[in-house]
Amino acid sequence: MASSKEKSLNRTSLAIDAGLTLAALAVFTWIARSHVPSDDPKFVWIFGVFTASCMTGVFWMALQMFRVVLRAQRERCRATSPGRNDTR
Repeated sequence: MASSKEKSLNRTSLAIDAGLTLAALAVFTWIARSHVPSDDPKFVWIFGVFTASCMTGVFWMALQMFRVVLRAQRERCRATSPGRNDTR
């Protein structure tokens, strides 16, 4: 496979990933808080955030895999576009 000279990591993509990940953490914390079997609000928040952090890690990995697949599909479409003269 030919190496790409484009940078796949830049400030904009890092900011978007960080924003989406923090938003996912907030949503997952909000959801997980209602499932904590405690009456103490401090423990509800602590265990809600711990639970949400695991789910957020999975979300971040899925986001990175999505970016890799999307980039590979775009490169493949560019390489096989009808206006390009390539020999196979």
